[in-house]
Amino acid sequence: MTPLSGLVISESGPNFSAVLAALHASAFEGTARWSESAFAELFTTPGTQAFLASLQGEPVGFILIRTVLDEAEILTLAVSPEWRRRGVARKLLETVERELGRKKITRLFLEVSTKNVSAETLYTTCGFVTAGTRKRYYDDGSDAIVMVRDISRSV
Repeated sequence: MTPLSGLVISESGPNFSAVLAALHASAFEGTARWSESAFAELFTTPGTQAFLASLQGEPVGFILIRTVLDEAEILTLAVSPEWRRRGVARKLLETVERELGRKKITRLFLEVSTKNVSAETLYTTCGFVTAGTRKRYYDDGSDAIVMVRDISRSV
């Protein structure tokens, strides 16, 4: 196993849409996945940014966010199955939080399926709290938990 200390996180844009789509497909197997064109389209929205995590040049995860005024939303966070539970997602969250702090963003939102207990646990341990629920939000009929983290004092 490659140590996580070699993890490199860099900002990526629309030219990485194919890489992000492939990672998304591997991370969300069996659920609705976003295509390369969907990622390219998301990058046309002002305030959209992605950060790609790589080990020895191999993409292992990414986070996609959108910023509006003084708030931001995590649109998706994906980590290759073989790299889960090793701290990649946490490092991506930390990177985004630092970036948003520099931009004076005060709150970070996300939605997570009630079926994705491991992601919900990660977000909770990273300081997110439940702000509400969106009933039958996902294609499979599961609810979305809306979570928020105040990041105004974390940088």
